[in-house]
Amino acid sequence: MRPILLAEGADLDGFRRAVRTLVADGVAPDQVIWSIGGEAGLFGSASHLSQGERSSNAEGGVRVRGKVCPDGAQPLTRTAPPSRPLPLGEVSPRPLHLPRPVAALIETAVCHRDPERYALLYRLVWRVLHGERELLEIASDPLVHRLTLMAKSVRRDIHKMHAFLRFRQVEGEAERYVAFFEPEHFILEAAAPFFVERFRALDWSILTPIGSAHWDGAALSFGPPATRAEAPETDGFEAGWRGYYESTFNPARVNPELMRAHMPKKYWRNLPETAAVPGLVRSAASRVSSMLEQEPTMPTKRSPEKALEAMRDREIKSLAQLNKLLKASEPLVKGATQAVAGEGPDDAEIVFVGEQPGDQEDLQGRPFVGPAGKLFDRALGDAGLDRRQVYVTNAVKHFKFDQRGKKRIHQKPTAGEVKHYRWWLEKELELIRPKLVVALGGTAVLAMTGKNIPIIRARGPAHFPDGYDGYISVHPSYLLRLPDEDAKALAYRQFVEDLERVRAMAADHPRGRVAA
Repeated sequence: MRPILLAEGADLDGFRRAVRTLVADGVAPDQVIWSIGGEAGLFGSASHLSQGERSSNAEGGVRVRGKVCPDGAQPLTRTAPPSRPLPLGEVSPRPLHLPRPVAALIETAVCHRDPERYALLYRLVWRVLHGERELLEIASDPLVHRLTLMAKSVRRDIHKMHAFLRFRQVEGEAERYVAFFEPEHFILEAAAPFFVERFRALDWSILTPIGSAHWDGAALSFGPPATRAEAPETDGFEAGWRGYYESTFNPARVNPELMRAHMPKKYWRNLPETAAVPGLVRSAASRVSSMLEQEPTMPTKRSPEKALEAMRDREIKSLAQLNKLLKASEPLVKGATQAVAGEGPDDAEIVFVGEQPGDQEDLQGRPFVGPAGKLFDRALGDAGLDRRQVYVTNAVKHFKFDQRGKKRIHQKPTAGEVKHYRWWLEKELELIRPKLVVALGGTAVLAMTGKNIPIIRARGPAHFPDGYDGYISVHPSYLLRLPDEDAKALAYRQFVEDLERVRAMAADHPRGRVAA
């Protein structure tokens, strides 16, 4: 029989060295006696520990993860090599090549408190190295099942430590915090890095019955076990935290059984908020009755419509002032990057109204700059119109889309959304006083008339209800969606003809609204 002595706690390094030696010597699992801690002479003298394990460094501390523990503190897990010491000059066995899931399971399961964990893990390693490489995939295997449950218990314990550990400030030390926690397993070293990342700028200590962890802003070190008496009882912050907890407690959803499932009572004595739980549970019924007796009130939600009503009362004298308000307005649709105002001269003779900004318009903050906008610019040039001399805007000022992976897919605005932005369009036209208003597509027609009118039937010269003369045509994006190239060419020629008619109509048309 081969006796192996490992250190208390999660002695992962010692287990690894022992396994490499045992496998190199061909020692089967049934021929190994695993022992944890105990007297050094149980299976031999203290010489079983290497010289580096027995001696401290010159600075008076013990080296842990490349750092030195202050004040001679001992590391949480002092690792010992296998009880069969390697003769002087003998080369240490090579690392074993194990499947990654097996290595991960070992790292977790060694933290379990079960004294049989090392024997079980060595049996797993032996079977994997002797032809059962896919052993972990057999969930029904008794060994795999037991080790999987052990690893799950360790992970749950780490999660509980992350969730239920509370630091308290040390009295008289402005930036020193201490917490006490009682883990079920040897998880301190595995859980401590989480707190380093979370509270890197603070000096703190975590005290547990199995050891302690200390962070000084630069180095993480581990020391001896501690008791609750060594941690502060309370601090000034806890009263505020308890008040916040009480104010957010919902008496109508009290479920003590579920509360205990999520926050076991074993952790309560170390959590400041749990002192208020019994009283909150006892008063839940009366608080619910009091709530039911109160008159219902409507929730106070921010409404884009109410914000718009407040803007309507303001006197707006220029497009610049109007667009500044638009940029600061709350979007009716979610996800839009920014409001996209109209663009063009303040005295433009022709105003083109599209549907809504697209993806590129939303990113650049300018209307008609995407694929449809480029096609529109080309058609304007072919019709003898200059983009710099016309005003282009949209019925809806924010981009409405559906996120599909990395792409934002355009969604058609609803009638309610068009109505919401109607005021902006009215103010634009009122300030510009154009000769003609050109509605491009069904959404623009809806914004100008309040009706859903088929473009095929309404295409051509139009007189809008607000007194503006204009023209109805297709939106440039319609041309891009046509599947047939011949159909696209024909539709483009027809679109250019529409723009040519608009240019001719504007030449002899009066500016502003006309009589109905």
